[in-house]
Amino acid sequence: MGRWEPDARGRLGRAALELYLDPGYEQTTVADIAARAGVTERTFFRHFADKREVLFAGSAAFQETVLDAIAAQPDGSTAFAVAAAGMDAAAAFIAGNPDPTFARRRAAVIAANASLQERELLKLATVASASATALTARGFEPEEAGIAAEAAMAAFRLAFERWIASDGGLDLRELLAEGVARFRSLA
Repeated sequence: MGRWEPDARGRLGRAALELYLDPGYEQTTVADIAARAGVTERTFFRHFADKREVLFAGSAAFQETVLDAIAAQPDGSTAFAVAAAGMDAAAAFIAGNPDPTFARRRAAVIAANASLQERELLKLATVASASATALTARGFEPEEAGIAAEAAMAAFRLAFERWIASDGGLDLRELLAEGVARFRSLA
């Protein structure tokens, strides 16, 4: 495939995910990914800082989706309800991917590599922290905002784990709603 073919970034992402699954993340080089995508290594580095970032390229959009949903919530809601709305937007973001298997394949790659697991946890912690800051900006006390953001993120993470483990027949947003209800009942 020539370098002039469209969607180099998308081709690089698909090639990387395929290679990360087989032969594996550690065994895959940037050169392997570029060759599979039909581009040069230089083109790879125009789109991604390193091979790890292929898996986390959507992090900024994910966080922006959460923060936009938090900002859009009506006044008078509880901190937890507002934070949960942010996580619902995140679930819709993931479920809306045109490739329905992407999240599951990505999760399998991350689960097989400790350094990627660490990066994923850091990403989720960053989103929770940004959510707490957004809740504080809406007028919630910082401690309440932090607890609400962390609880909503925990509900999201547990729902996501259940969704990934399912055969595809479960709805991520419904699983999140169940998790949020459980958190409310525990409180």
